[in-house]
Order: sequence, then structure tokens, then C-alpha cells
Amino acid sequence: MWDAGSSRVRVRLDVAYDGTDFSGWAVQPGRRTVAGTLAAELVRVFGAAEGLTVAGRTDSGLHATGQVCHVDLPAQAWADRGGAVLRRLAGLLPPDLRVLAATVAPEGFDARFSALSRCYEYRVTDAPYGADPLRARYLLAWPRPLDLPSLAAASGGLVGEHDFAAYCKRKDLATTVRAVTLLDWRRDGDGVVVATIQADAFCQAMVRSLVGAMLTVGDGRRDPSWPASLLTLRERSSEVTVAPPHGLTLVAVGYPDAAGYAERAEVTRRLRA
Repeated sequence: MWDAGSSRVRVRLDVAYDGTDFSGWAVQPGRRTVAGTLAAELVRVFGAAEGLTVAGRTDSGLHATGQVCHVDLPAQAWADRGGAVLRRLAGLLPPDLRVLAATVAPEGFDARFSALSRCYEYRVTDAPYGADPLRARYLLAWPRPLDLPSLAAASGGLVGEHDFAAYCKRKDLATTVRAVTLLDWRRDGDGVVVATIQADAFCQAMVRSLVGAMLTVGDGRRDPSWPASLLTLRERSSEVTVAPPHGLTLVAVGYPDAAGYAERAEVTRRLRA
């Protein structure tokens, strides 16, 4: 979004990071965060960086290969240095944080509110020896064998629009109703079990809570109908164990066609309010 008469330009950034050594996305005083680290280097390159906004805030220890954010930069600085921004940032950012693409955003684009969906993957190994040392930062080692058909059966009742209060850390005046459009499990060729979960949005700890509940079905300790039965609750369930963060990665954020950015943002703001 670049108005020739404006002093600022909105830029979309596609970002990837290893969340192991970050205290999540959001800026926190005295802590190393993704937003804090990225914003500091954007200021070094462009002199100013305002309104850094992310599609989905990730908690401490979570990873991303398909995160999206936007930032408002000085228009003249972007004109002068935008063409080399990826190379400049590659030389400034730490190895566990990369900006993969930087483009001028179309009119009305908002990384958070224009998004139609967020898609995560959670990786688990049930190998008897645990996680491969070279992948242990991104894999949950599960101590019991997992049955894929049981995991699939548990997933079915969770797809659709529901109140996921049982699986969320509730915030005052915030809705816990979400529309899950995809929830499936596969076992990759290397034996790793992968959950793919997509929804319009997620409340805090929702993905890891769903995974934690379904893993107890996959290892035979719970009936496949149990995770969906918790959807009748209007408070967080104490029976659900939240899966550790290191197995979770944000892999994609979906957006409408450019013409629909502003409209989608307005709809989302009304819904979340």
C-alpha cells in the first residue's frame, strides 16, 4: 500500500524462525522475542518501523516457516533500500530468524485481520529410541505407540465451527468460537506422525491442547469420542494436557484476493470484538 503523497509505505513480510530461543513473538521487556529482534533490525535499515503486526502470535518455543506480518516504513527509505532489504536483513538478523520475502502490501492489507486462515503442523515421534538428535528441537518424543486410525477418528468431531473454550486459555471479553476447516494426521516416510490443523484463527494454547487431547486417544488411553465431548464445556478442561511447544510450527497463513483485504479485515474485527 503505497501512496505517492504519503510519507509511509506498508510492507508485507514473510518470516520464518526457530522459536527455541525466543520468548514468543510479542515484545516483552528484558526478553528475546521475534518481534523485538525483527523490529530492531528494520529500524537499523530504514530508520523507523511502525505498527509491526503479525498474522498469528506464537508462544514461547513455537516455530514458523510461513508467518506473515506487516510494518509501516518511511516511503523514501523503502524507495532507496527496499530492493536490497532481504540481503541487508540476512546480514543483520540472527541465524534463527529470516525474512523470506518483503513486498509492498495492497490497499487495505492487514496481516492479522485480513487473514482467512492459519495452518499449523505438529510433529511427534513414537520411535522407541525417542527423537533423532538433529530433529529433537522440532519433534515431540511420545513414549507410547500411536495408532493413526484412532487419531483420525478423534479428529472428525473437532472439525467445524465450535466453542473451543475447553481447549483455550480464556481472555476477558474474547470469543472462544473458532472454525476448524482441516484437522488430519499422517505418518511420513521417516515414521514421524504429523498433525495438520487449519482454522480461521486460534485462541491461546488451542492447537497444543487439541494435540494433547488427541494423543491420549492415539495411544489408547482415551476413546476417540472423548476430545469432541469436551466441546460442551464452557471453561477450560483440567483433563486436557497441553502438548509441549517445540513440536508446533506455523506453516501457512491464507488470505483472500487482494480486492478483499479491507472487507475481510472489517469482518474479522467485528467478530473478534
